Amino acid sequence: MKLNFELQDALFIGFCATLLVILKSMLRLKLGLSGHSMFLMTFFYLLCYGTVGRVGCITACGLLAGMVAMMLSVGKGGPLILLKFGMPAIAMDIALLAIAGVFKLRWQCVLLALAGCLAWASKGWIENMLAGMSQQIALTKFAINFLQGGLFAIGAALLVPSVLKRLQSHDLLQDRHQNPE
Repeated sequence: MKLNFELQDALFIGFCATLLVILKSMLRLKLGLSGHSMFLMTFFYLLCYGTVGRVGCITACGLLAGMVAMMLSVGKGGPLILLKFGMPAIAMDIALLAIAGVFKLRWQCVLLALAGCLAWASKGWIENMLAGMSQQIALTKFAINFLQGGLFAIGAALLVPSVLKRLQSHDLLQDRHQNPE
């Protein structure tokens, strides 16, 4: 599949991916809550979608963020860090294919955030099962991670339409992009 992004779209995708990784590495918050990393991921992925407005831009941003994180040695997991950034992005793009044009932007953002959070929590569930954790404990941990990550993801998703509206009010978005409502 060939993604035809214009130069300004590709630059913005790279900007979002790089800023995500830099902020994530600078703000190494030890909150004791699982899922707080979903806030930044969701915010930048949805901002990227709202600005570029094409299916595939979230996946491009996520995979690029994973590659930047690998190169800068941000986080733990080595090459598996690509999955940490890529799985939620791919899930968001797949969900976007199903709901594109059906809901207003605010509801699209919330549904995409939950799809990304589901993929993020699933990655943890798979890791726990591979580590030999019992299925009941792994499912309980998955549910807790999904709930906590979902709260952060929804919080970020609710911010995106207002940021896009602000960008549009300053004429920083072109007419071909998603109209924030």
